[in-house]
Amino acid sequence: MNIQRVKSSEIEFKDKLVHVNRVTKVTKGGRTFSFAAIVVVGNENGVVGYGLGKAKEVTAAISKGIDDAKKNLIRVPVLKGTVPHEQIGKYSGAKVFLKPAAPGTGVIAGGAMRAVLESVGVKDVLAKSKGSSNPHSVVKATIDALMRLKDPYTVAKLRNLEIDRVFNG
Repeated sequence: MNIQRVKSSEIEFKDKLVHVNRVTKVTKGGRTFSFAAIVVVGNENGVVGYGLGKAKEVTAAISKGIDDAKKNLIRVPVLKGTVPHEQIGKYSGAKVFLKPAAPGTGVIAGGAMRAVLESVGVKDVLAKSKGSSNPHSVVKATIDALMRLKDPYTVAKLRNLEIDRVFNG
């Protein structure tokens, strides 16, 4: 796996809130609420990251999540608006499957996967989430699948082939 880390300073990002979890701590003084927000940021052009923010208020948790997400950015190969090849990603109990789709298909994915795929800039993809539906695990499994994707141009270079031979065998 060749993971490309990205610096967040020179890129304009769009953030998507995936899930907010309210956590209650019961003390002798009563209930104390805090919030955990999982956020995905991306430039819709091959760069994506996710982050978790925890705070006493929702807005503070979201902004902390955005800051955390900007520290965990990766570059993903996006080819003609879709993923270059089929890929499986796993994290904990969640498994995700990504498959390239024809132009005009759209993002066929649910909830947490959709947020990640739209943030990275994928326009057409078929995706299936299996196992755990926990948003945290699904986001991390989707990021895992995206990190495992290989750019066809680098594969062609490694194998000393023309680019059309990579696609047609």
